[in-house]
Amino acid sequence: MGNLRTKDLSKIGYHNDQLRSLVIGIAAKNFKHHSKQQLIDLLVNIKNDPEAFLDNELTNRIAEKVIGKTDAPLFKTFELRDEPVYCKTYGGKGIEQSAKKQMELANLLPVSVQGALMPDAHMGFGLPIGGVLATDNAVIPYAVGMDIGCRMALSIIDESEGFLKQFEYQIKQALKNHTHFGMEGGLDIRQEHEVLDSSVFNEIPFLKPLRSKAVRQLGTSGNGNHFVEFGEIELFADNTLGLSAKKYTALLTHSGSRGLGSAIARHYTQIAMNTCKLPRHAQQLAWLDMNSEAGQEYWLTMTLAGDYAKACHERIHSNLLKALGLKALHLVENHHNFAWKEQLTDGRQVIIHRKGATPAHAGELGIIPGSMTTPAYLVSGKGASDALHSASHGAGRSMSRQKAKDSMTASAMKKMLTNAGVTLIGGTVEENPLAYKDIETVIAAQDDLVDIQGKFYPRIVSMNKE
Repeated sequence: MGNLRTKDLSKIGYHNDQLRSLVIGIAAKNFKHHSKQQLIDLLVNIKNDPEAFLDNELTNRIAEKVIGKTDAPLFKTFELRDEPVYCKTYGGKGIEQSAKKQMELANLLPVSVQGALMPDAHMGFGLPIGGVLATDNAVIPYAVGMDIGCRMALSIIDESEGFLKQFEYQIKQALKNHTHFGMEGGLDIRQEHEVLDSSVFNEIPFLKPLRSKAVRQLGTSGNGNHFVEFGEIELFADNTLGLSAKKYTALLTHSGSRGLGSAIARHYTQIAMNTCKLPRHAQQLAWLDMNSEAGQEYWLTMTLAGDYAKACHERIHSNLLKALGLKALHLVENHHNFAWKEQLTDGRQVIIHRKGATPAHAGELGIIPGSMTTPAYLVSGKGASDALHSASHGAGRSMSRQKAKDSMTASAMKKMLTNAGVTLIGGTVEENPLAYKDIETVIAAQDDLVDIQGKFYPRIVSMNKE
């Protein structure tokens, strides 16, 4: 079947949203082997003479809807399972009860197939952060998260660790000139990237007005725990990058899809909640059927947000390296807050949501950061099926932002940074190192999930300030 889109249906007179959604779903299921043109011809015939198609079980629902005989309900109501699906928890001792409860609820959804909880887990909206969930042909916007495609990117640079001390002033200047944090504004120089030419911006009406903000925010980072930092990375012997085991200068960034991703998340969560009715305490886990128009649209827009997040990191790395005359020997990057179509070991096709969790298929490289004063780990996945091929996405918070604010003064934080040999540009006490779990404990809890390739130590850290 050729890819049937909403606008193809509008052209042939299918204007009702529900009808189009029904057609796309039925076409995906019953008319896989038709070409797009054959399908459009068939739909034109149904539209012109619906009565002739009422007896055929493949087309009768479309024909009935065209006649307007049956009005299908706008939403479907679902019950939860009696027993949760299989879910393995890693490092459970360090995970708060509320996050475990959230995961348990997700494992009761009728579309859930398997779950996993990472050692950095803490409470979130819908799925806990650190929650991984495999579902059957359904995508849950709140199990992907607000900052769609938030990711890590690491450039290992062709300089030894002494470079940072020698060129500290120049690095700080480059960070001031080529990074931007927070919700408003952007970089002084307009950024270019092919992601801005994506046809999806025009195909989905709701995205059109978001493009100009995406243009402005390209190459910037958000607030909270988003950062751009220079440090040194120690690569271990036999690392899979093929680089010699020693210390290098490195650039590490963490940020996501900015305003674009959060607008997409809000829009489709609302649609999911309006069309998929669950018991009240589970309503945030409402999903979109992948055969529905909204499900297909969300997948397209989620993918665009992920590409946009990647583009932002590309611009940041490229601008900073160019400003400092540096060359990257190797780039490692990975998404979290995303959904992927994957296969389980038993061959079943599922949608895997990783909310604040890193993909860790066998041999897949990832980065697990600690805090501004503790190391980040460069890891290679072991492909553990119990973990749904995932690992943690960081140390995970042990304190809410408010608690972190109340329990740390700016001067105490300054002292911690000085002791750790870290210079901070911007930043807030909400992100102080004690607001995070101990990265060593979190890494130890996922020994079955990843192999350690190297250790990155932050030295010059840039973040959003209040």
